[in-house]
Order: sequence, then structure tokens, then C-alpha cells
Amino acid sequence: MDNWKAFARFLKEWTLPVAIAVGTASYLLFWFVPAFDAPGTAMAPVFDFLLPLFVFLTLFITFCKVDFHQMLPHRWHVGVLVAQLLLVGLVTAACLWADTLSTPLPFGGRRLLFEALLTCIIGPSAAAAPVVVGKLGGNISTMTTYTLLSAFVSALLIPLVFPLLEQTVHTDFLSAFLIILYKVAVVLLLPLGLGWLVQHHLPALARRIAAMPNLSFYTWAVSLAITTGITVKNIVHSEATVILLTAIAVATLLLCVVQFIIGRAIGRKLGEEINAGQALFQKNTGLSIWVSYMYLSPVASIGAGCYVLWQNIINSFEIWEAERGRRPY
Repeated sequence: MDNWKAFARFLKEWTLPVAIAVGTASYLLFWFVPAFDAPGTAMAPVFDFLLPLFVFLTLFITFCKVDFHQMLPHRWHVGVLVAQLLLVGLVTAACLWADTLSTPLPFGGRRLLFEALLTCIIGPSAAAAPVVVGKLGGNISTMTTYTLLSAFVSALLIPLVFPLLEQTVHTDFLSAFLIILYKVAVVLLLPLGLGWLVQHHLPALARRIAAMPNLSFYTWAVSLAITTGITVKNIVHSEATVILLTAIAVATLLLCVVQFIIGRAIGRKLGEEINAGQALFQKNTGLSIWVSYMYLSPVASIGAGCYVLWQNIINSFEIWEAERGRRPY
């Protein structure tokens, strides 16, 4: 019994690393064991269905607990958006600068490395960021407001910036903008609207959901395990060299830490340290991976795939520290 309690406590404290490990091991098992080829092929559409379902459930549960009266613009929203715009401009300039260099890099492409980094900056704040903010003791309502604002800004930035990098893109600005905005709206606005309806018309159900504070966290962990498996699949099937893949992994780790530090610094000045830190560094990597395939290249999408692993390792450490009453740094 004591062993079971210790195991349950371990799972609670390290839910996100366990989800990452399960997603990685599951895909590698199906990849390396020939006997699992047929089941793996049969399960692929099931996971394609489960991923958006669990993302939707995570957000719906979270939005059932949001105080909609607090969803107002704040100073830290502006500070984080300005930081994101500056980082996007800097890395976009680096992408264009890479084209002027004639000396090749040993890992096969300076341009691909910068594009991989750009996908991890230009994307909107993660739809699950309010979940982590809630675990850390931050303000879920203002975080939700920023998530929606960030989604709109990214929908504007992506079709503006990416065609500058890839001249082969023929999608016009309005079409690209509406496609991205539609995808973001389905992910964010639908569960937000349903959460509002439940709060105002089914208050008993809203109270029952609120009585399970960790429910959204665990549904998010399931979606993280599936996302990790997809990321590992993209890496395994990538045609990029090992050196380039390693460079992307290391660079995205450094970027993740830098965005976390900058976000925390902005929040410290403007009164929302936890929220601003999560807002700048925790990204909607699923959307980033999609736009990478649409506008750039599969190799660039690996950057967002690696980033999701790094950001959730940091999230795990933050939550572990917060649950012990210490400042999550």
C-alpha cells in the first residue's frame, strides 16, 4: 500500500515528464518492433481523433473556472507582445542574413536553424497556458485574455513574415490569415464559449468541474503524450542530418530558457511575473508545426517539436517547486 501511495505521489509530481516518456516510448515501440506495425497503423487515426479531443477537454474544463469579469487588457500583455515582436524581427532578419552567406555550415543549413527558431517565437501562447498558470497560482482570467490576444497577433504575423522567407508560397495574405484564424478559433473560442454557457446556464455542472482542480491538468498530460509521440515520429522520419537535428534541439532549448527569463523579467516589472513568464515562453507548438509545414519546411517544424519537450520540462519543474511552496524558477 505504501509503495502504491509513493508511486501515485511520483506520478502527481512528475506528470508531464511521465507523459513525455510515455509518448516517446510508445512511438519507438511501434517503430522498432515489427509485430506492432499493423496495430500502429490501425491506431494512427485513433490518436488523430484523441489529440484534438483532449485539447478541447483541457480548455473546456479550464474555461468553466474562468472569471469572465476579469478578462480585461493589462500592462503586462503589452510588454510581452512587444518582446515577441522584437524577437520575431531579430530572427527574421537573421533568416534573411543567412541567405547572403556563401560559406556552408557543417550542420547543413544556417537558414533552416533560424527558421526552426522563428517557428518557436512567432506562434501564439499555448492554449494550455492558463492550465499551468492555475497550477502556479497565477491569474487564469488575465492569462486567458492574453492567449486570445496572442492568437490574433500571431495570425497576423505569420502570413506577413513567412512569405518573406519562402518565395514559393503563393497563398495570399487574406486567405492565409483567415485559415490560421479559423484554426485558432476552433481550438480556443469554441471551448471558451461553451465554458461561458456552462457557467451561466448549468452552474451545478460548473461547480462539479471546479471541484476537480487537477482534471484539466491530467487531460492536458494525455494530449502531451500524444504530441510527444508525433514529435518523435517527425524526428525519426526527418531527412535532416544528425548534426542539424542536434543544433536545432540545442538552439530551441536555449531559446526556451531565454523567452522564459525575458517573460519573467517583464512580469516582475509590470506586476504579473507568473503570467508574463508563461505567456512568452509557453507556445502553441501544434499550430507552429502546422504553419511550418505550410510555409517553410518539415525540418523547420522539428524546432517546434523539440520546443514542446523543453517547455514542458520547465513547466514540470515550476509545478514541482510551486507545490512545495517555493518560487518556481
